[in-house]
Amino acid sequence: MKLYGSTTSPYVRRIRLYLAMLADKNKTDSLYQFVNMDIFSEAGRAQLLADNPTLKVPYLVDAEQNIFDSRVIFRYLNKKHSQPELSWREENLLTVIDAVNDSLVSLFLIKRSGLDNTQDYLFFNLQNERAATIISQLNTEVLNGNFEVWDYPTICLFCLLDWASLRELFPFDEFPALTKLMQKYKEQENLSSAVKETDPRN
Repeated sequence: MKLYGSTTSPYVRRIRLYLAMLADKNKTDSLYQFVNMDIFSEAGRAQLLADNPTLKVPYLVDAEQNIFDSRVIFRYLNKKHSQPELSWREENLLTVIDAVNDSLVSLFLIKRSGLDNTQDYLFFNLQNERAATIISQLNTEVLNGNFEVWDYPTICLFCLLDWASLRELFPFDEFPALTKLMQKYKEQENLSSAVKETDPRN
C-alpha cells in the first residue's frame, strides 16, 4: 500500500498519523510506503495528472485500488482495518476542521502567489471570517473537554494547528486551549516518534 503526498500538507499528515496509529494497534512497524512528491514541480504535476484527476494530495494506492481525498482514504482504511465508524458528532467536527483547513490553505496559496490576503475583497473576507469563527469554536470545543483522546478527529485538529502555526496563518496566541492541546500531543511520549517523523518542518 502506497500513500502519495507531500511532507508539508496537513491533509497528508493526518493520514500518515492515522496509519501510524493503526500500525501501533496491529503491533507492526508500518502498514504503508510513503511516496513524497513535490506537487508544484513539473514532474509532480505530471504524476498527479496521471494518477489523480483532482490534482490534489493525498491519494492512496492499494493493489489496483486508487483512493482520492483524505476523508475517503480514512473511510477506506477504517473499513479495511475493522475500526468503528465515526459518530455523527465526530463527522460534524471533521467537517468543521476541514472547512477552516480549506480556508487557510486558500489564504496560504494567495499569500504564496504574492497577493495580500488581508485586502478588502469578498473571497479574502469570507475565508478570513470562516477561519476566525471556526477557530474560536474549536477553542471552545477543547475547553469543553473534546479532543482528549488521540483519534482521527483529534489527529486532524492537531495537523491543522501545527501546519497553520508553521505558516503563521492565524494568531493562535489568542486561543490558549488550542496551543496547549497542540503542545500536549507533541510532548506525549507514545506519539513522539510518529509526530516527529511527520513534522512538516523536517
